[in-house]
Amino acid sequence: MKARPRAPVSKRWRKVQRLLIAYSFIAPNFIGFAVFTLLPIVCAFLLAFMHWDGNNPIEFAGLDNFWKLFSDRAFKDAFWNTIIYTGFTVPLTLACSLGLAVLLNQKIFGRNFFRTVAFFPYVASLVAVAVVWNMIFNPEFGPVNMILYELGIDPKNLPGWAADSDWAMVTIIMFSVWKMMGYFMVIYLAGLQGISGELYEAAEIDGANAWQKFWRITLPQLGPTTFFVSVMLTIQSFKVFDQIYMITQGGPGTSTLVLVYHIYNEAFISWDLGYSSMVALVLFLLVLTITIVQFRWVEGKDGDTA
Repeated sequence: MKARPRAPVSKRWRKVQRLLIAYSFIAPNFIGFAVFTLLPIVCAFLLAFMHWDGNNPIEFAGLDNFWKLFSDRAFKDAFWNTIIYTGFTVPLTLACSLGLAVLLNQKIFGRNFFRTVAFFPYVASLVAVAVVWNMIFNPEFGPVNMILYELGIDPKNLPGWAADSDWAMVTIIMFSVWKMMGYFMVIYLAGLQGISGELYEAAEIDGANAWQKFWRITLPQLGPTTFFVSVMLTIQSFKVFDQIYMITQGGPGTSTLVLVYHIYNEAFISWDLGYSSMVALVLFLLVLTITIVQFRWVEGKDGDTA
């Protein structure tokens, strides 16, 4: 007796099998994202309209937490400090990263060594480098102030750095630029090495000098890289926390208090989880708005160029 031929597997079932296999590969990452990122974000948005101290039952607050923002002096200080920090950190880091990349893209002695030195602060332990930074910029016995004193600056006029409300933000900005510029230098190096050498050869034939080649060739060719770096830097600057925590703890006073540190204070010091979630929502909307503006500006610039 002959065996019956097996029925061919339908195309739809084969497609389902392929989809199941594909989803099985991305499922672990998606589940991790949903549990540890997406769900907390949704909960934070909901808590922004609630009163909750983490112990007593949750109560609906409506817009109470939103109106509280306008009477919270610490929030206002944190908001403007965040703007100031971002406004200085982003362009300074861009300039330093690009300058280092252009310099270390040349054929100079010890190029790989200097690239490693420039990148090291980014991968070094934040706790270790923050402690060393505080020692170097100690207003009483730090080597920086000792050098300034030897140069003839009056001891009364020496900067107080992290201990002085007028210099604390400057100290944080310098530390952030120094720590992050090595990472973005690597990104710029990748962009520089992707520029065709024929463009520079043609410019030399036309008699262009080094500055003209940089301004007319290097910068335009690095446009996409600069846009990516600026977006990443802006997001990182708005969510800065660890540098503030390790160096100044938001002080002296509120001179270096930023939005994320204010969220930390409200959530885990004051235990006002609803209000801290509202501040987080404001921060999210602020970053989203600035990122959209950046994308629109680049799209408009590309449209004008086309």
